[in-house]
Amino acid sequence: MNNTGALAGVRVLDMTRVVAGPYAGQILGDLGAEVVKIERKGEGDDCRRVGPPWMDNELGREGQDSTYYQSVNRNKRSIAVDFATEAGAELIRKLVANADVLVENYRTGTLARYGLGYEQLRAINPRLIYCSVTGFGQTGPYAGRSGYDYLVQAMAGLMSVTGHHDGEPGDGPMRVGVPIADICAGLYAAISVLAALNHRHASGEGQYIDVSLFDSQLAAMLNTFSGWFNGATALGRTGNDHPSAAPYGVFPVDDGYILIATFNDREFIRLAGVLGHPEWPGDKRFCSMGARVANREALKGLVTEALKGKGKAEWVEVLNAGQVSCGGINEMADLEKDPQVLARELIISQQHPSNGTIRSAASPMRFSASPVSYRQAPPLLGEHNEEVLSSWLGLDAGQIRALQETGAI
Repeated sequence: MNNTGALAGVRVLDMTRVVAGPYAGQILGDLGAEVVKIERKGEGDDCRRVGPPWMDNELGREGQDSTYYQSVNRNKRSIAVDFATEAGAELIRKLVANADVLVENYRTGTLARYGLGYEQLRAINPRLIYCSVTGFGQTGPYAGRSGYDYLVQAMAGLMSVTGHHDGEPGDGPMRVGVPIADICAGLYAAISVLAALNHRHASGEGQYIDVSLFDSQLAAMLNTFSGWFNGATALGRTGNDHPSAAPYGVFPVDDGYILIATFNDREFIRLAGVLGHPEWPGDKRFCSMGARVANREALKGLVTEALKGKGKAEWVEVLNAGQVSCGGINEMADLEKDPQVLARELIISQQHPSNGTIRSAASPMRFSASPVSYRQAPPLLGEHNEEVLSSWLGLDAGQIRALQETGAI
């Protein structure tokens, strides 16, 4: 595919592993940047071995090609480098001289020990944008700690508002089912790189970017954070109920469950009308959002009773026709045939040299003039050693063979 993306011509070195950093690199790649993933020789990205599940092919077994890895590494070429050797570290420095961006997520101070820290690389390339993604950032008492998504969900307060109400079966702190701290950090890292590229366009200068999972998750707490710091109110765990809106949550119907979301009085009036109870908005228990939240359980019982007699598909159609926000609770298998997913082409397929067809979620970014593109399936470890070293550094076959003999690649 011809690359006409917004970042076409931008060269990115992706020295990241697991989720947050690779996700940032994938976003930049989707936007058209040329992304080279530098992996540890012999080991590669840790996420390659995070399973089950594994890819369904001849390599699909423990230690080989996890499905997790495929989710955050498209639009990259991989080279395998041992930067613990001086030849390997020097090779990376030569690549940096030709790069616009370097993204890394090693523990604070690790790369500097090999001559690959920001100050060391800025001396080679003053225009370099160097983005570090860590668990807790470059400063503060936790700076030296490793940080993973689950741990940060706990420490940044997310698990204090996720899970069943106190006193309900299965109550207690609960994690979000996707690596949301990693995702937020990856997004903030990509956004930061874009801002730094614009700054460099104006000033000619590169800069250092410090993004952490902890900071990113804390920033994403939004209403929970503001509720405490501005209203002295801890929202706590609310299960499937919204802490500030009602009726807003999961409701049983004849053949399963649906999600109804009413976030203002207008939507509640419409819901009451569709359910055949136009008198509800005039009831003092339900006449305002605050009243509805205070009388949540009574209202939940009335709505549940009114929903009897129809199944999921019928209620989703009826409620949406009445301009009430409503939808089914989909499994992954449901998304595969969901008409909105199909219409928006939200599942993309790429061909992989050993894994066959790789499917991943499409980028949510839609541009009228510089669309995203899907040019490269998630790479094998070191798949592009010769290709990258030839195109970036002009090395010939003999020079590449010499690097192999030294153990650098």
